[in-house]
Amino acid sequence: MNKRILKYIIYSLIIAYAVYKTIISIQASTLTYYDLQFLLEGLERTVYISLVSILFGTVFGIVFGWLKVNVGFVSNLFISGFLDILRSVPLIIQLILFYAFMGILEIDISVFWVGAIILSAYTSAFVTEVVRAGIEAVPETTRRAARSLGMTYWQDYIYIVFPIGLRAVFPAWISIVLSVIKDSALVSVIGYLELLKTTEELIAKTQEALLLLLGIGLFYFIISYPISLYAAHLERKLKV
Repeated sequence: MNKRILKYIIYSLIIAYAVYKTIISIQASTLTYYDLQFLLEGLERTVYISLVSILFGTVFGIVFGWLKVNVGFVSNLFISGFLDILRSVPLIIQLILFYAFMGILEIDISVFWVGAIILSAYTSAFVTEVVRAGIEAVPETTRRAARSLGMTYWQDYIYIVFPIGLRAVFPAWISIVLSVIKDSALVSVIGYLELLKTTEELIAKTQEALLLLLGIGLFYFIISYPISLYAAHLERKLKV
């Protein structure tokens, strides 16, 4: 039997057993249908803020990555300094400081957008280095050959640099995506009702800490694992 198929079978059995035990535990617990609905609403908010942050973070990361390769030393120094701060300062501190800063300036902004802005900026700092590495992974001789064939600067990027660079950095980008999904839990510190925050409130209400924490762990796995599988599938196709 193929090792990959065997791995999927084992994982499926583990997930099925975990789901079964969770259902049994729920039936024996004091949790109600409305508690589960509240938890699922938190899951929906987690997925929503993660998608928004990954989208904007990737777009800005592409722009900053291109700038780091193409701008002069002084501009590169400012960009690198800004991104180094985002990468070095813990995400939870960035969230709290930015939220407090918005309050000091009396800017009316929802906790969702505070979290989305900081998560997007944090994501872009890592995507920038991935994009820079992808661009620099394309051999200079390949790019010169493209230009000698009459391609414009942007055609060179669209048809040569990005497709080749994508193959080199795609796994790293997927790792960032999975990290953002898990790091979205930190937005709970500013009051955003995502999955972890709703779980904390339910724990305070029902005292079912173990069951609820196991449940959100399962939810995060259900979100993240299919992404890993699809990424591995795409990576194999890109290598062909």
